Amino acid sequence: MEPGLHPMILDLERFVAAGRPVWAELEALLERAVGGRLGLAEARRLHHLYERAAADLGRLAGFGPESETRRYLEPLVARAYAEIHEARGARARVSLRAWLRAGFPRAFRRRASAFRLALAATLAGVLFGALAVALDPAAKPALMPFPHLLGDPAERVAREESAATDRLAGARTSFSAMLMTHNTRVAILALALGMTWAFGTHVLLFYNGVILGAVCLDYLRAGQGVFLAGWLLPHGSVEIPAILTAGQAGIVLGGALLGWNDPRPLPARLRAAGPDLLTLIAGVALLLVWAGVIEAFFSQYHEPQLPYLVKILFGLGQLGALAAWLGWAGRKEAPARQEEPS
Repeated sequence: MEPGLHPMILDLERFVAAGRPVWAELEALLERAVGGRLGLAEARRLHHLYERAAADLGRLAGFGPESETRRYLEPLVARAYAEIHEARGARARVSLRAWLRAGFPRAFRRRASAFRLALAATLAGVLFGALAVALDPAAKPALMPFPHLLGDPAERVAREESAATDRLAGARTSFSAMLMTHNTRVAILALALGMTWAFGTHVLLFYNGVILGAVCLDYLRAGQGVFLAGWLLPHGSVEIPAILTAGQAGIVLGGALLGWNDPRPLPARLRAAGPDLLTLIAGVALLLVWAGVIEAFFSQYHEPQLPYLVKILFGLGQLGALAAWLGWAGRKEAPARQEEPS
């Protein structure tokens, strides 16, 4: 040690050097909070940094008399405490814009492995349904719960394309509401079945896949692939990912209940999964509302009223936009916590 340099001074210098990045990050987050721009993950990070800074302030008592560092930390910790515990009546802590820009896409990516499981269960159902119809066309009534799908696809297409009147005239809004209600029930059920350790969620996703696979193969065998794409893509490019995301939430819930590779007690696992579950199911609701509007006001209109090419391009563009949003939105802003597997 250099002559005249007290060990306490050395320790204080190391202490300040180690703590300064934490304090600076806390100060930056508090500045962002002034404008109400904190997302859920950032709010969690703020709470963590506050706890670190408060602990550092307590440790400063071991370094003797009041110092410049303490005079800096005391108002910073007090400000963070007020920001965390202050009741916010006039403004919401999480804005809809921030949630759309980063909150929902980040939650989706954090639980990407659960989405892949949901997709795998659905694709398995698609293959099973297509194979069942290919091997036994008479099995259609057992696989398809919707009466209007049980007839000959070619006859249905001819009927739809030759319709002289708008069969949804005056009923588009109620039809859209009915679709939203039905799909929302399926989504809620997919989440709720996570309580079966996600076994029920997988069964539901598999069954939805069976229906989709049976319908697709039935129309393709009848030579109605263009009609099928023009009918399903506009709303299905959003509706199907929404149901998969609901299944993703159910699998996350089931994973929290099972606790694989997670030594934390059950209440702690559920608390950790809770915010992402709420975010995912809220995103599902938003997507299903949009899909219901598109299906009632766009998907149900066919040639010659609406060219199939226009509908197909619209559906593909919509699917690409959704994939880009979920895959990339919020990546430019450093997330407050690392994206993690389910």
